[in-house]
Amino acid sequence: LAEVISERAGGDLNHVIFTTGGSESVEGCLKLALQYHAARGEMSRRRFISRQRSWHGNTLGALSISGFEQRQAPYVGSLLDVSHLSPVNTYRPPEGVAPENVGEYCANELEEEIQRVGAENVAAFIFEPLVGAAGGAVPAPDGYAQRIREICDRHGVLMIADEVMCGVGRCGTWRALEHDGVFPDLMPIAKGLGGGYQPLGACVYSEKVAEPIYAVHGMPITGHTFTAHTAACAAGLAVQRIMDRENLVQKVADDGIYLRQRLEETLGQHTHIGDIRGRGFFQGIELVEDRETKEPFDPEARMFYRVLKTGFEKGLIVYPTGGNVDGVKGDQIIVAPPYNATRDELDEIVDLLGPTIDQAIASWTA
Repeated sequence: LAEVISERAGGDLNHVIFTTGGSESVEGCLKLALQYHAARGEMSRRRFISRQRSWHGNTLGALSISGFEQRQAPYVGSLLDVSHLSPVNTYRPPEGVAPENVGEYCANELEEEIQRVGAENVAAFIFEPLVGAAGGAVPAPDGYAQRIREICDRHGVLMIADEVMCGVGRCGTWRALEHDGVFPDLMPIAKGLGGGYQPLGACVYSEKVAEPIYAVHGMPITGHTFTAHTAACAAGLAVQRIMDRENLVQKVADDGIYLRQRLEETLGQHTHIGDIRGRGFFQGIELVEDRETKEPFDPEARMFYRVLKTGFEKGLIVYPTGGNVDGVKGDQIIVAPPYNATRDELDEIVDLLGPTIDQAIASWTA
């Protein structure tokens, strides 16, 4: 399985540590980044930079770098001191920034923060190529990933692309960052890696990161009893073989275009839908009270949950998420069908979405 992952990941991402899930994969990549700098004698490089409205997992390290204040609240005082930058979101850009300038502004913000804390103190920058649970399938604008790659390289900062949700084919390429032509130094993956059949994730990292670690420490200092569990890895290998046999990554790329077209045709002018975004089978829908002003629903409505509940009643499952506007306000759902979903099934999903959203909103406004 490690060989398959290395081949699919490409570049020099040829080292793999297996985990039991996404949070652990993120935690492992954070530790690998710290161990890399330690092996190079750069013990001052302990700080991580992340973004607001991001979600990286539930372990203390992964929770620390997440920009999700509601989930962090019970653990304040025990979390790492992390720099959190502005969300990269062209639909809701930083104040005073035009949508077309979001990528440049946010990349500049990364460089400014590295300079503020001192490059000699920064271990890594971590981001989601498409923001999942904290944003609702929010892609960065073209050019952003290339720019942050250049900034990280120039300052000796490692680049961690969290592809736990958006990777392993979900966006129509095996790595989500393939769309941008960029390779990270480290990449946590999970979810689709095991197809839901076993708890399985992985830390995928480059030769650049591995070389000093093995030279100085002999091996990565991470892992536990169930790391690289045999049955889980067997399931993961079977999933990858099926994906190859049925050409599912290309199918997701092709049918993802169809899914997006159907969503736009059916819901694009809906009074309470502000934005439809994403790639492949990772499509996000942002629900708003007022389409013109982008005003979100009252958080007390928990509109994302109402859509989830109503969908269940109709036989439709969507991924609900909230708080992407300011940490409290905002309602989004993610449409993420199985890779082998047929176009008839995609049609059924889209046809159910409209009535589901209408009924959910009516249950609050009535």
